[in-house]
Amino acid sequence: MICRLRQTRCTLMGIVLAALGTNALALDPNRLPLQYIREQWTTEPRFPGGVVNGIAQTTDGYLWIGTDRGLIRFDGFNFKPVSLTSFAVAANVSILQVLTDAGGKLWIRPQGADLVRQKEGGFESVRYGHGAITALSKDKHGGVLVSDIELGTFRFTADDVQKLGPSSPPVISMTETADGKVWLGTLGDGLFSLSGGQAANVDAGLPDRKINALLPIDDELWVGTDTGLYHGNGNGFRRLELPPFLGNVQVLSMLRDHDSNLWLGTMRGLLRINGKGMSFSEENELRGDGGINALFEDREGNLWIGGTRGLGRMRDSTFVTYSSVSDPRFEHNGPVYVDPEGRTWFAPAQGGLYILQNGRVQAVASIPSDEVVYSITGRGDGVWAGRQRGGLTRLQFRNGAMASQSYTETNGLAQNSAYAVYESRDGSAWVGTLNGGVSRFKDGHFTTYTRSNGLASNTVSSILETRDGAMWFATPSGLSSFANGQWRTYATQEGLPSPEVNCLFEDASGTLWSETSAGLAFLVSGRFQVLRESPDVLREPIVGMAEDKRGRFWIATADHVLRVSRDKLLSGVVKTIDVREYGQADGLTSTEGVKRSRSVVADSAGRIWFSLSGGLSVVDPSQIDDNSVPALPHIEAITADNNTAILAAPVRIPPAPRRITFEYTGLSLAVPARVRFRYLLEGFDSGWSEPVAAREAVYTNLGAGSYRFRLIASNSEGLWNGPEAAIGFDVEPTLFETWWFRSAMVLCVGLVALAVYLIRMRQLTRLLNARFEERLAERVRVARELHDTLLQSFQGLLLRFQTAYALFDTRPAEAKDVLGNSIDQTAQAITEGREAVQGLRASTVESNDLAQAITTLGEQLAAEVRGTSVGMSVEVEGTPWDLHPIVRDEIYRVASEALRNAFRHARAKQIEVEFRYDERQLRLRVRDDGKGIDSKFLAAEGRAGHFGLHGMRERAKLMGGKLTVWTAAQSGTEIELIIPAAYANAASPRRSWIAEKFFRKSVRSKS
Repeated sequence: MICRLRQTRCTLMGIVLAALGTNALALDPNRLPLQYIREQWTTEPRFPGGVVNGIAQTTDGYLWIGTDRGLIRFDGFNFKPVSLTSFAVAANVSILQVLTDAGGKLWIRPQGADLVRQKEGGFESVRYGHGAITALSKDKHGGVLVSDIELGTFRFTADDVQKLGPSSPPVISMTETADGKVWLGTLGDGLFSLSGGQAANVDAGLPDRKINALLPIDDELWVGTDTGLYHGNGNGFRRLELPPFLGNVQVLSMLRDHDSNLWLGTMRGLLRINGKGMSFSEENELRGDGGINALFEDREGNLWIGGTRGLGRMRDSTFVTYSSVSDPRFEHNGPVYVDPEGRTWFAPAQGGLYILQNGRVQAVASIPSDEVVYSITGRGDGVWAGRQRGGLTRLQFRNGAMASQSYTETNGLAQNSAYAVYESRDGSAWVGTLNGGVSRFKDGHFTTYTRSNGLASNTVSSILETRDGAMWFATPSGLSSFANGQWRTYATQEGLPSPEVNCLFEDASGTLWSETSAGLAFLVSGRFQVLRESPDVLREPIVGMAEDKRGRFWIATADHVLRVSRDKLLSGVVKTIDVREYGQADGLTSTEGVKRSRSVVADSAGRIWFSLSGGLSVVDPSQIDDNSVPALPHIEAITADNNTAILAAPVRIPPAPRRITFEYTGLSLAVPARVRFRYLLEGFDSGWSEPVAAREAVYTNLGAGSYRFRLIASNSEGLWNGPEAAIGFDVEPTLFETWWFRSAMVLCVGLVALAVYLIRMRQLTRLLNARFEERLAERVRVARELHDTLLQSFQGLLLRFQTAYALFDTRPAEAKDVLGNSIDQTAQAITEGREAVQGLRASTVESNDLAQAITTLGEQLAAEVRGTSVGMSVEVEGTPWDLHPIVRDEIYRVASEALRNAFRHARAKQIEVEFRYDERQLRLRVRDDGKGIDSKFLAAEGRAGHFGLHGMRERAKLMGGKLTVWTAAQSGTEIELIIPAAYANAASPRRSWIAEKFFRKSVRSKS
């Protein structure tokens, strides 16, 4: 009988052990007994439907459920109602049947409406006349059979429709057998066969006229009626005797699964039939007051059950678990051992020793039920049991009876608490005690070894003999080896992740594995190595490990049951995707390992046995398909700022999206919670994401451009063996991101740059021309000055020297006078030359104190004027401000030229110099009381051959200033220079933009 399930998180989940006829719990020696994992959806809001009438699965992996409330699509997590109102089908109309054809299209039979089928992501009505459809089925090739009460029977293949027969009584079930014969089950007129366009009634052995379900199996047709189940070949049908308590049960649906089990949905529950018997489950919560209306097997082998109150799923359990639900002796297990005869020995933590064989549990009478057995081991026909108080016990089967003999401290055993027992190849029994060391039993005598002999600790938790004959002892203080009479101890210094070693294991390649409280380590060249990279589950305390025939390790930790490849472990790098975790969804009632010498073992058939805190579990690795059905990824929606895009059309996202969400799923209906996803957004991501369980991905602030979202999924077994889903989309550009806007901006920037370039070139051209003109003018001035003064003086001197030379012979006295005058003229020429050179020099004053510089210059000029007393005063009005160096030099040269003229040519007695620092300008005045300047010279800008006055005007103009000269004969001369914006500091008085312009011009011309 199928066991009751326990409820977890409002979902019926659990393990169902199928009994086979009268051989309850019978074990097939070559195959584990069948167990199923169950889940049911019967209440809202988890399941929006009510009565389930039909179940189908399309090639994209979605499950489709026809209910009395409409059509529902299921992805393993979410039920989504699907509307058919666009096909003249009322909302929430009852869906009577659903199926898929050979091409994977979904066909839907709504109540009182046209037939509907899937087409290119949508639906279409299937019209062939105006009748009333009463039945829908698949033919032997995957075509669709339709029975219409008015128009007859039709076959749909691809886009073709063929009429098979005339109208008949109301047909409620139909099928096609391998011989091409179509069978019609009616509502009350019995069974008909359709062949050659004609329908014939079949009465052979069918007492019931209502035919609810038809199923072809090999050469037979199975018929479900209101009074039971029948099978035959058309010439005659035989009733299949069901369990008596079912009576004449009404059979509503039938299915044959991948394991050749026949499943019957009845008004009383669910019945399974195979070659070894029958099993039955009432399914009260699923069927309510009704029955099991629909059965379906999906692409992964899951059995889906449709009842009056909802939907159920059954699937094969990876593990067969013996728990306290079926026998309290399986709760809180201890050690486990499987002998060569296939007997499984187990010892519950509460006491006693038991044998599981052929589905039956037998107690070992020689071990009291309150005696805790710590360890079980054996070799050949004998079994050794290490006990908590009773020492070591030897158990043997002789002539069908079990004999036992115990050994305690009185026999030489180190201690009666025998925690770890191991039988070596030479027949010796090694006994590790709780705190008395290890004893070796051979030839009837015990030899004890302790810490004084070299053992790491007197507490021994596990013992192992490796293929080289060395004995290994796991202790809480390290690992000890004993070989050739020598002891050696390994601790963390020798590479162990922890000195607390729980158990030991030698794999098929001869590598020794140490299972510690901090993970695994393996021995290489006399030193243990740990995993360089591994998930956290492999760093938990390891309490047991075994190897299957494919080189995979099955590991029990403090809280997990794992499977991982030996080669991956030996490589030292194990990723999360390399580790397969098992739990309740795989048939385990617990994943908490028990700390015993042997809690995980492999039997001679290659099955792996786990002793766990919640029961005894066994798995057959040969039944695990490494190429299991892949998950099918689907991108279901793209949402940009709460606006959902239409996936059927080219996807375009409005400009500047703040948040784009991709909603997706992976269709693996066995254990949907274990499906993991990896995704990649081409155009943004540099690589695939890490595996995630979330079913949406969010991207923010994506720029304009073309992108492609790619998605892959692992199936319920953790394999990434499925296809890839992808969708492309474009994020539209904003105005500033359009190509024409950017092109216009580039063009504008280019034009601006060109304009700036041309303006700058013109400025540079003007600047260079100004510099050339300035230098040319200066050269002309210097040349004229040298020519008109210094060179003329030297020319005159040359003539005088020639005259003196001619007079030396005839008139020596006169020659002496001429030579004296020449010497005076020579001194004057030197002075003129010095003055010319000094006029070419830059200002000798490095500071901005013009008043001091002019005072110094006046003192020098006064010293050169002999025989004349000239007074000079310098006054400053206002606060002096820093001047630009070029402006300062030009002002100094104008002032020095005015002073030289006053000292040398004006014959002045008094000279006044005034500097006035106004808010907007600098004013310079030089006044003398000399003879003045002749008006004709003033109009001509100075005497012929002299450029002093002209030079001052040029300098004033270059500085953007104004030079004014007032003079009159015998009344002196006044020269005024006004310069706007002469100040260099930004904190100086304000400057007008016009003055600034002149200032910059002056600076450029002199820089």
